[in-house]
Amino acid sequence: MAYTLSVNGRTRRVDVEPDTPLLWVLRDTLGILGPKFGCGIAQCGACTVHIDGAPVRSCALSIDAVGKGRVTTIEAIGDNEVGARVQKAWSELDVAQCGYCQPGQIMSATALLAANPRPNAEEIDAAMAGNICRCATYIRIRAAVRRASGQPEEA
Repeated sequence: MAYTLSVNGRTRRVDVEPDTPLLWVLRDTLGILGPKFGCGIAQCGACTVHIDGAPVRSCALSIDAVGKGRVTTIEAIGDNEVGARVQKAWSELDVAQCGYCQPGQIMSATALLAANPRPNAEEIDAAMAGNICRCATYIRIRAAVRRASGQPEEA
């Protein structure tokens, strides 16, 4: 079946089955490799993308469910002010270790700060809880979210 998607500000046509996960459309059909496969059951967050600014797990969302939503991946998140601040903070604090989960982490952090520009530690932890980092860089992740929000890092 043919679908027309808005991905990273571009209109894209794909011909896939309606139940194909968005992650596979992005990676295998469109060649957008930022969103990663982690668990396949929407639990780890490595596949997080935005649809109309809201974070979603693309491994568990069928292409049919996307509808007319605007899909944004890590490749384009720096095109908006909040995403650019998050990416800058991630780089300045050298958050990534292996880096596999970081696209999903950045997507979740950007959605958080777009909705809540000055979250407290508990709000950061709650928003980021669905993103697993096997390298356990959670302290640096929280510090980067705080820096991107313009707040001082915790001691």
